[in-house]
Amino acid sequence: MNASETVNWHDANQRYLTAALSELRYLLEQRMEGGKRQSPSPEPSQEDGTERSKDFSAMMPAPPALETLCEMFGLSTFERQILLLCAGVELDSAFPGLFAAAHGDPRRTSPTFSLALAVFPDAHWSALSPARPLRRWRFIETASGENLTQSPLRIDERVLHYLTGLQDLDERLVGYVEPVEVSDDLVPSQQAVAERLAAAWSGPKNGARLPVVHLCGEDIQSQRAIAVAACARLGLNLHAMCAHSVPLEARELAALIRLWEREAVLTACALLLDCRNMDASDATRRSAISHLMEGTHAALIVAGRERLSDAERPVLTFDVPRPTAAEQHALWQSALGPAVAQLNGQLEILVRQFSLNPANIRAACAEGLARVNGGSNPSPETSGDALAGVLWDACRKQTRPQLSNLAQLIEPAATWDDLVLPEDQRQILREIGVHVRQRMKVYDTWGFAAKSSRGLGISALFAGPSGTGKTMAAEVLANELQLDLYRIDLSQVVSKYIGETEKNLRRVFDAAEGGSAILLFDEADALFGKRSEIKDSHDRYANIEIGYLLQRMEAYQGLAILTTNMKNALDNAFLRRLRFMLQFPFPDAAHRAEIWRRVFPRQTPTDGLDMCRLACLNVAGGNIRNIALYAAFVAAEAERPVCMSHVLRAAQVEYAKLEKPLTQSEIGGWV
Repeated sequence: MNASETVNWHDANQRYLTAALSELRYLLEQRMEGGKRQSPSPEPSQEDGTERSKDFSAMMPAPPALETLCEMFGLSTFERQILLLCAGVELDSAFPGLFAAAHGDPRRTSPTFSLALAVFPDAHWSALSPARPLRRWRFIETASGENLTQSPLRIDERVLHYLTGLQDLDERLVGYVEPVEVSDDLVPSQQAVAERLAAAWSGPKNGARLPVVHLCGEDIQSQRAIAVAACARLGLNLHAMCAHSVPLEARELAALIRLWEREAVLTACALLLDCRNMDASDATRRSAISHLMEGTHAALIVAGRERLSDAERPVLTFDVPRPTAAEQHALWQSALGPAVAQLNGQLEILVRQFSLNPANIRAACAEGLARVNGGSNPSPETSGDALAGVLWDACRKQTRPQLSNLAQLIEPAATWDDLVLPEDQRQILREIGVHVRQRMKVYDTWGFAAKSSRGLGISALFAGPSGTGKTMAAEVLANELQLDLYRIDLSQVVSKYIGETEKNLRRVFDAAEGGSAILLFDEADALFGKRSEIKDSHDRYANIEIGYLLQRMEAYQGLAILTTNMKNALDNAFLRRLRFMLQFPFPDAAHRAEIWRRVFPRQTPTDGLDMCRLACLNVAGGNIRNIALYAAFVAAEAERPVCMSHVLRAAQVEYAKLEKPLTQSEIGGWV
């Protein structure tokens, strides 16, 4: 082959490997004919191969896989020959017969350490050591239960594929790791983080161990994009592993670490360990992850919310920022294209309300444009309004937090017409809505956020007896503002383990930030009680939990609503930091009559219901709804419209639940 020809690497690599096997076969035949060596040399030799394979290597655009592997893992000439012997069994049909002849047994068609030690001039006993590359990196496999030198040797399948030029992931790693695709999702502020990460890994020289990089934040898509960009700068591919996939059994974990380290060298890879959803109280898994971090020398990136506190290996932490408002605005304009002109300034409202990453913005734009363009040629004005509406809904879907069992998404159905409250309370609710809608204009455009970062969170306390409309008022606000409403399950948030309550609260607030969802802490006095005097460690940590909650509520960009039946049970310092406090009074007779007028849907048939008499029932709105619903079932079974007798039966059941007597003054003259 003329050296000036353009040589395809894969073809040339195959020719190089074939030539190397031919040379080895020739050497093996010559040694067998001329007699076997009597003793191995004590030290390994670093001689190169023959001139023929040198010629092929010189013409290749990149070094052949065999020589690259030998250089990366430090194989001696003798170890290279053993590896080629094992590859020859798979790639050259002449080798099994040669081995059978050498062993004097037609059944022994595999190479052995004994044969290699006897045949090759640069043999050394240390090649058999578990610490040397052939066995340390599992390049070859030996049969168990047999004499080491007489055991048949077999090349590892992944190594064989590598020698032939294939770069497929080791099948034993499938299910543990997956490749991370390259993306262009980085905004300038995140690109800066990628550059800092790449610079940190470019520093260590002379084989020094790279530090673990921790990308701290909530947005795994941005974390992956940053990791991919940094690795691309360093010529590394990126694979990801979920923390739940890390083996817990020590031997299985050690095998995985060894396999991954070998794969990382073979294919120039880094590993991204996704720890977002790891249970912090799972000590066994945390220990396994610590062993993974300590055991691997390969490039490792950890993505998660929590900072690593128990790692012995050096850790560099980078906070992953959300795209700035200006960056998001530019992303929206790019994704919408000409359609952005139809929004008539409503794009700023979307940017103010939702904090999205590039992938979320592209997905929301794709959904919005598809839904609007599916209509029947709307006018530009109608199309702009429709586009703004579907984009808002798409953003809500993109930012719905993954809160698993910590919160329940409530689909708000209540409107202002369903809410019966004195006008003073209704006015405060309207003002809460104003603060939520205008917060970005006041904070950013008008400069209040730059003047002070404290107290920017919008928080409200709804206090009053059960059934007075506290949860319904939250639904009304969510409906009017077109925001998601989440009821926080305090039984899942509060933990008896020290530090776990704060971590659960952090998960709630961090997950809700992107869409500024409304967070409803129902019956909040169970969590936010008065801070106690410190008598023991439990009191101290309980006060820390309350302090952490106060800090997060002040920083939260959305609306946090606390409801309580006992306002006096709340800590005074907590009350001072709330922007709104709204007392829900027990409804008087006039308000109860109004609740009764609105409680039955229009479709419900009624007959002779006297709202004034019904208002004599001295119960709150929640109980009125229960009574109305129960009465509807009684009437439906009787196939009659709802009348006073049905309500009477329902009232008797509700009062029994309340352990409260139903007096004659409340039901006198009903039937």
